[in-house]
Amino acid sequence: MASISSQDGRDTSRAHPPNKELLGEMFAACRNKVDSRTWERILALCEENPQSDTLPAILERRRDQLGLPAFLPDLALLELTIHKVRKGETDIPTRVDKLSVNPSLQLLQVSWKNLPSMLNAAEGPSEKPEPGEGFVLVWRDPDTGHVRTRSASDEDLLVLKMVVEEVDPKEAANVGGLPVGAVDAAIHRALYRGLLISPPSGIRRDPASFPLGEVTDQRFLSSPVFTLQWHITQVCDLHCKHCYDRADRSFLKLDDALRILDDLRDFCLIRHVRGQVSFTGGNPLLYPHFLELYQGASDRGLGIAILGNPTPREKMEQLLAIQQPVFFQVSLEGLQKHNDMIRGSGNFDRVIGFLGLLRDLDITSMVMLTLTRDNMDQVLPLADMLRGGTDHFNFNRLSMVGEGASLHLPERDDYIAFLDAYMEAAQRNPVMGLKDNLLNLLRYQKGMELFGGCAGYGCSAAFNFMAVLSDGEAHACRKFSSLIGNVFEQSIAELYDSEIARRYRSGCKACQSCPIRPVCGGCLAIAHSFGLNVFEERDPFCFMKLSEQP
Repeated sequence: MASISSQDGRDTSRAHPPNKELLGEMFAACRNKVDSRTWERILALCEENPQSDTLPAILERRRDQLGLPAFLPDLALLELTIHKVRKGETDIPTRVDKLSVNPSLQLLQVSWKNLPSMLNAAEGPSEKPEPGEGFVLVWRDPDTGHVRTRSASDEDLLVLKMVVEEVDPKEAANVGGLPVGAVDAAIHRALYRGLLISPPSGIRRDPASFPLGEVTDQRFLSSPVFTLQWHITQVCDLHCKHCYDRADRSFLKLDDALRILDDLRDFCLIRHVRGQVSFTGGNPLLYPHFLELYQGASDRGLGIAILGNPTPREKMEQLLAIQQPVFFQVSLEGLQKHNDMIRGSGNFDRVIGFLGLLRDLDITSMVMLTLTRDNMDQVLPLADMLRGGTDHFNFNRLSMVGEGASLHLPERDDYIAFLDAYMEAAQRNPVMGLKDNLLNLLRYQKGMELFGGCAGYGCSAAFNFMAVLSDGEAHACRKFSSLIGNVFEQSIAELYDSEIARRYRSGCKACQSCPIRPVCGGCLAIAHSFGLNVFEERDPFCFMKLSEQP
């Protein structure tokens, strides 16, 4: 931390009497707590002591004589510190090598509580000051440059102490009898507030494969989150006609699963990103140790999503008692008749009922549709039906692998026309999401703002995403065979840094000169479905014209 101040607040740097108007601005909250006559007497005292005393020190010495509120010296010290931090010359580095305290941070020891709430009377009534020893934090926000204040909580002080003394989160968790995820979460809250500064994300695009064209926004080139899509079981209560993997795979042992969670946490710490695990299958809720695994992910501070099938309320309430999922994704393949033909009789009604349950439980819901030639005309009617019934509705094009090889994708021209209609409808229907990368190509041609693409960064295969199966196989993308190793034999870091993973996240060579490469890249799984070389040849549905490329 930059410094710790006490009530004295002396500053001998002034050689001239302070400007009255400046003092009125610097100490606006103090001025509002006294009458005008008393404020003039305070200003006169400042003029008499230009070199040795600051206003906080004067208020402390003359508090009884002037009949001032007892908390006023502490409030003045806070306002003086805010002024110094705002005008200070301390640079906040844009890059650091390790987790660090914001160098502009000031920690003030005070004798009154609720002082920060008294600074902005215009924002509503403030909390009343109460006697009580404590600390107030004052710092400059690394992102906005604005000065912020807050009463220091025990969590704030613990996190700052940990970082200054370089205490490992696991050690702090053991001492406090807490899961390490609770300590990690406290650190992330301090980072979010700007009390701490972290090294940049280690999940970054390689400039050699992603040269900047029309897309220069750094949000699309570096991810703050890494997601492990984990197919923890092959067991499923459905037998969908487009399922891409019905193979028998070995049972995932709970001890092995918890070790993978530890490995994921370690990987994310090293890369300075938040970790998320998306549990899926099969139906992940049918994994016999799902509650224990869910608890394990929560204990390690990971975000948790579920990609599964409708589940009883009792089961969902058990999960909520552990941690609220980031979202719960279910699938619909069109309107009722077509959906039930693909996913089984009665599935449509069960999913619609389950979406209502998720809404009742305040769990973010997502509906995913696998787009084929046979259901493309049902997407927009289904989206209209889901309006108000789900939080998000998206589609993925069919990957023609596994049982999905018996189904068909639409014709290219028909699909391009569909994208145009979908994007227009999405402007009117708030549940309709933009996911398919080729929507960005359409937006580019229309001069519209681009979005992040499939998973926020165009094709995210082996970039901010990795799929793991119950037998440990790790794939760059789950929609087609893209093996990069096995988590039972290699660490996630080793898998991520492997040459084969690098090839997948570099995408196909044909896309590298595309002006919107960071938010597109097509779909490797679709290229694979047509027997193309995914490292060389682009998505066959791509409609970027050569004349549009630089």
